[in-house]
Amino acid sequence: MRTPHRLRALAVAFLVGSLAASPLPADDALRVLTPGADGTVPGEQFERWLKSELYQLIDRRTAAMEKLKSAAECRAWQEERRAFFLRQIGGLPDRTPLNPKVVGVLQGKGYRIEKILFESRPGFHVTANLYLPDSPPPWPAVLVPVGHSHNGKAWGSYQRTCILLARHGMAALVYDPVGQGERYQMLDLSRTHTHFVDSATTPVPHPNVQHLCTIEHTALGLSSALLGANVAQFRIWDGMRAIDYLQSRADIRADKIGCAGQSGGGTLTAYLMALDERIVAAAPTGYLTTFRRVIDSVSGPQDGEQNIFGQLGFGLDEADYVNMRAPRPTLIGGGTREVTFNIHGTWELYREAKRFYSRLGHAERVEIHEPDAPHSMSIDHREAIARWMHRWLLGSDKPIRELDPRPDPWTDQQDRALSVGEWTDEQLQCTPQGQVLLLPGARSAFQINAATAAALQAPRASAWARLSPPEKRQLIRQTVQLGEGETLPTPKVETVGRVERDGFTLHKLVLTAESGLRLPALAYVPARVTGPATLYLHGTSMAADAAPGGPIEALMRQGHVVVAAELRGLGETALPASRPDWSRGHFGSGIREFFLAYLMGKSVVGLRTSDALLWARFLREFQAPLPRESIHLVAQGAAAIPALHAAALAGDTFSSVTVKNMVRSWEDVVGTPAPARAADIVHGALRHYTLADLVETVGPAKVSIVQPAGVAGRDAAATGATR
Repeated sequence: MRTPHRLRALAVAFLVGSLAASPLPADDALRVLTPGADGTVPGEQFERWLKSELYQLIDRRTAAMEKLKSAAECRAWQEERRAFFLRQIGGLPDRTPLNPKVVGVLQGKGYRIEKILFESRPGFHVTANLYLPDSPPPWPAVLVPVGHSHNGKAWGSYQRTCILLARHGMAALVYDPVGQGERYQMLDLSRTHTHFVDSATTPVPHPNVQHLCTIEHTALGLSSALLGANVAQFRIWDGMRAIDYLQSRADIRADKIGCAGQSGGGTLTAYLMALDERIVAAAPTGYLTTFRRVIDSVSGPQDGEQNIFGQLGFGLDEADYVNMRAPRPTLIGGGTREVTFNIHGTWELYREAKRFYSRLGHAERVEIHEPDAPHSMSIDHREAIARWMHRWLLGSDKPIRELDPRPDPWTDQQDRALSVGEWTDEQLQCTPQGQVLLLPGARSAFQINAATAAALQAPRASAWARLSPPEKRQLIRQTVQLGEGETLPTPKVETVGRVERDGFTLHKLVLTAESGLRLPALAYVPARVTGPATLYLHGTSMAADAAPGGPIEALMRQGHVVVAAELRGLGETALPASRPDWSRGHFGSGIREFFLAYLMGKSVVGLRTSDALLWARFLREFQAPLPRESIHLVAQGAAAIPALHAAALAGDTFSSVTVKNMVRSWEDVVGTPAPARAADIVHGALRHYTLADLVETVGPAKVSIVQPAGVAGRDAAATGATR
């Protein structure tokens, strides 16, 4: 008779021997799922289920919005959402000295530029260009957050926006967001990225960076999420401190501040105008639409800062960024040829905002601007923004035109040409070496997050130690959004096929985890069962280790009943590789599903933990005359953290737990400047427990951790960090 210790060692040996996923069998005999009655292919059903859940939340918010009638009800709506928004981004830090410096001056035609450095947090430098009119001060000022331009503030259309404002009597402060321009947070001094400007064949180098901005933002977003925060906190606080800087200057009218940005800058304009009452006039462009339109777009949910945890579950849609600032003046911009930020959704949002402003007695203070243009800070948008700001900051409404010829009709070639401004990246540069992290004493956002994680350690450990085992399990359930109770529903599993093989029977199983969501498994039952049952969860596919002579067959040949099961979003239910992926695989598979779940206030880890528990409950009675007392759990890759959660919640269900290629710790994810595997992230987890706490809950003697992985889910040594 084998002891549990020896059985655990056996599982470890098989996993260590499988250094890479075994090749699939030559035939397709291991496939289980078929398209649904409605034609949904297996790889799309998880996304469809998530969307159906989100649609219900959106409809619920719409119904609640329709009940608002009085000004008092509207103000209560604003305050509830403002408090929620601040809570979900992790709150805001304390104000600290800005330590501003003017590090250079450029003279343009009808304006001049001051090159500015300030610290939004200690050692966290912001690089900015302040465009000033030639007219006598004091001037009103417009903050210009930029979109996802790799050279940040130097992108041509943002230069042109600021020049236009300055030539019409308004100062304009444009700054590099974290992860762009001179503020990349993941440096590699040995490499150079390129981006394209005026044609598809003219590359422009961007030295010293590991990844370009969209990847950086989401990597920092995953780091922040474990702390119960969001990368938007960094972005918002930079903007608020930029306003502090403007108001500190004698030549700026502190009571006349505007904010206008496009794309990612439109996102930040929307956030800042919702939270900062100092912004008198706002003009977010190329962002505001409805979340229903965004999640139905080809690319789906966008970067980390554009998805706030649980916002649709709470009832916070993009229209609320406009509603929260009502009745202050707001111009909503969108192009006819917008794709992701769909113009039809922009009009739907505008109609709702118009009604909201009407209830507060100022319908005239919200307007919409739609030129026949693609996603860009087009000349039409720039002129509309300048006119809007002139109206509300200078008290005069007048036609404003750029000096350049108007492009008509708009073409992509003209859009690329407008990325070239009057000044080069080097001329607008504020730091000696082109990156703030190369300044003495500079801190990165990952270092700031790591310090926050370190500060949480002692109070978290103290609180955890005071909990009883049932209380610990309840806290885990709440954190991964599994609900309150510990009773699982009876799993609905059907056998859809049976194949006789050499010395064993292969059962094809389907578990209905949710309405419209079916998960496959392969059950290997030897002709003579002499060993225990093993639940085998692979992070890629149930067939990955199923080749002849592989780990699954080795366990089965030892007399184990092995159920190789899949968790949602893995294997047959993973999105097809042909689907567009803006992250290019940097965050593992399933970044789209991660953010869809995130928007409703759920985690993929929690959803997969539920799947693992259901498979375990099924296995207890599968092919056994009496319910099994215990099961061996083997998991690897993207299935490892859900499996560890399941083991922590399942009491004595599992007699041993073996996990392979799991990250060493969530603290590593927080502090390592590298893209993490999104499927490993649980929002706010480090405020409550660690992966080590899960092992302690299971029982350290039961758990074997094999070949720990780096934050991206690969070899632990390959973190990609250089600073």
